[in-house]
Amino acid sequence: MGTGTVLIVLLPLTTTTLLPLLVVEEEVEVHVVVVVVVVVEVEVVVVVVVVVVVVVVVVVVVVVVVVVVVVEVVVVVVLVVEEEEVVVVVVVVVVVVVVVVVVVVVVVVVVVEEEVVVEVVVVVVVVEVVVVVVVVVVVVVVEAVVVVVVVVVVVVVEVVVVVVVVVVEVVVVVVVIAVAVAVAEVVIVLVVVVVVVVFVVVVVVVVVVVVVVVVVVVVVVVVVVVVVVVVVVVEVVVVVVVLVVVVVVVVVIVVVIVLEVVLKLKH
Repeated sequence: MGTGTVLIVLLPLTTTTLLPLLVVEEEVEVHVVVVVVVVVEVEVVVVVVVVVVVVVVVVVVVVVVVVVVVVEVVVVVVLVVEEEEVVVVVVVVVVVVVVVVVVVVVVVVVVVEEEVVVEVVVVVVVVEVVVVVVVVVVVVVVEAVVVVVVVVVVVVVEVVVVVVVVVVEVVVVVVVIAVAVAVAEVVIVLVVVVVVVVFVVVVVVVVVVVVVVVVVVVVVVVVVVVVVVVVVVVEVVVVVVVLVVVVVVVVVIVVVIVLEVVLKLKH
């Protein structure tokens, strides 16, 4: 048992002889005084003195017992989390109550008459039972409140965890989608750039090939033209030479013929 349990055991035991006076309300005190005065007329002065002392003691005892009850309740509330301690505290309180009731019965039997004894004992027992019931109810209520608070905290924590997980998943999905879209856009741009570059290279190659072909064709055409011109010139020269030769031959023949004719005519 902890220090609180020791306090619960020690404090009530130190005031067990004074506890009967706690439960004597003003009505009961008046009733006790009247009964004592009626039954024991000889001891009127003594009874009055005793009643005055009892009133003073009751005030002191009320303060002490209130402090004790408050300490008991506080200790029970403090120990409510530990179930074994709570059970021990309740058992100790019940034992203390029984002891107090026994002491009350003994003291009351010595001090007052039977009728008042019955009333005082009944009041004491009722008060002690009420105290025990209040302590037990406080313990149960505190345990229930603790359980409800724990359940609420657990549920709230679970909800918060679920919300955080969902938010994280959504954020991750959004980030992944955004990254995927960005990567896809970059890949598409790179593919387009590569296609454009390849197309430009192909166009350049085609242009170069066309230029080369055109140059070759032009060269061939020029060569052919030159060859044709040369051939034509050669043919013309040949024809001219042939014509000149023919003319020369004809002239020679004519000259020869003329000379022969002239010679023949002279002879």
